[in-house]
Amino acid sequence: MAASGRQALLVSTSDPKQRHRLVALLELGRHHQPIEACPADSVDHMPCEDPRRNSQLSREMNFYRERHCPLPDEMPLCLIPPPLGYKISVHWPESLHKIWHSNMPHNKIADRKGHQGWMKEQGPYFLFPGGGTMFPDGAAPYIEKLGQYIPITGGTIRTALDMGCGVASFGGSLLSEGILTLSFAPRDSHKAQIQFALERGVPAFVLMLGTRRLPFPAFAFDFIHCSRCLIPFTAYSRNATFADATYFIEVDRMLRPGGYLVISGPPVQWPKQDKEWADLQAVARALCYELIAVDGNTVIWKKPDSCLPNQNEFGIELCDESNDPSYAWYFKLKKCVTKTSSVNGEYAIGTIPKWPDRLITAPSRALVLKNGIDLFEADTRRWERRVAYYKNTLNVKLGTPAIRNVMDMNAFFGGFAAAVKSDPVWVMNVVPARKPLTLDVIYDRGLIGVYHDWCEPFSTYPRTYDLIHVSGIESLIKLPGSSKSRCNLVDLMVEIDRMLRPEGTVVIRDSPEVIEKVARMAHAVRWAATINDKEPNSHGRENILVATKTFWQLTSSSS
Repeated sequence: MAASGRQALLVSTSDPKQRHRLVALLELGRHHQPIEACPADSVDHMPCEDPRRNSQLSREMNFYRERHCPLPDEMPLCLIPPPLGYKISVHWPESLHKIWHSNMPHNKIADRKGHQGWMKEQGPYFLFPGGGTMFPDGAAPYIEKLGQYIPITGGTIRTALDMGCGVASFGGSLLSEGILTLSFAPRDSHKAQIQFALERGVPAFVLMLGTRRLPFPAFAFDFIHCSRCLIPFTAYSRNATFADATYFIEVDRMLRPGGYLVISGPPVQWPKQDKEWADLQAVARALCYELIAVDGNTVIWKKPDSCLPNQNEFGIELCDESNDPSYAWYFKLKKCVTKTSSVNGEYAIGTIPKWPDRLITAPSRALVLKNGIDLFEADTRRWERRVAYYKNTLNVKLGTPAIRNVMDMNAFFGGFAAAVKSDPVWVMNVVPARKPLTLDVIYDRGLIGVYHDWCEPFSTYPRTYDLIHVSGIESLIKLPGSSKSRCNLVDLMVEIDRMLRPEGTVVIRDSPEVIEKVARMAHAVRWAATINDKEPNSHGRENILVATKTFWQLTSSSS
């Protein structure tokens, strides 16, 4: 069964008509059995990063390692089981240094990278000494070295992006400095780097720099880091005779004016990479970057507040006015740079407040919406009230060791994430790609997040979040300004279930009618749910569903 089940799982559900019927019954609450479990070999399945499906695609510019999602009808309607021997995750902060081996029994990294201090197996645990290829002695001395050139402490730098991050020890080590790093790597041959990072409680995301913009707004990160990330910043392919700065330009789009770019490893002063190193320096010069230091195999640049690309051999030009640099959902990479204007100066490093003040300061980019500053302030106050109610009345375990990795599926200005700032959590703020693009405001506040369309699966492994929060779940599947649905709630709830850890919590707010519908479906995904009134003194008709994902396992007969 397992072999044939695996094919069935990854190719399609046998019959789309049957699938539609099942979805309709579930939505009406007429299907009284739980949705069936997926086969045992799907425990780590990510629908949009399925190597068997994607390996047949073009390798040009790593297209095949980007997101490629099956159509809903091609996806099985089943619940991803935990692996045999799965245990409730080690709590934060212990998890930074050790996790249960049985939760992701992939020994490839420990075997290959153990000598570089990435991770090692010991008894029932994987241990993380904190090393990396460029810092086998641990990230701390490496960060200390960077601190000679970059203001690591003091709140000037808050948001960071670590590209090609391994098991995210760099990002994990920066947390104690008050720097919030989003680490990414593709689903790769090392098996599960990002899965390990998230199991450790470190912010991470499955992503590949290929043919499209990364799903972040312009000028988001105060600091971008690549240590042995092997991104060809100045050429697509080894045999390219001319330099191509497309990837460097994409990094420039995401880096805040006054922000820092650090590249460690090839091609920086690397043997036999003289041309690549010369090209890299030439691109940085063309974009007016200030060279802060070259220290061994590490280079540190500072991005200027403004730059008109000077005459250069890379054909870099300014983008035209029609280009929105913050639009980044399935958007092809461009070879032009975004002009930084006087307005942009308002969100340069040194101009925006330092952390933590920036969290509660309305940024100028909130003005993309009418009355944006007033909306921002009202939103901040509203979420402080709501989160207090979640904790004190609904007994959501925010603030306890049980909750570390949190997702807000409809984040708007990041008000929910701002309201949990004193809890030992980090929040992945998701801004739906068809809603107002407010993700830049979230980054200006010193928070992190991504664009996403919830009619598709998210780029994370199963069982990676402790708490998933969604305000207005039905709006995520509707066409904007219409009552028509683009996809269905059943698939969305199955996807929430995939991302949620066993015994994890879901909090969903919406109209009483929608919440009733969600509650009918909750038992089908094996959640224990209660419907609650909204907090007192709040406007609008809303109920709140609080659910716990039950910890079920495959019985040996169903594998």
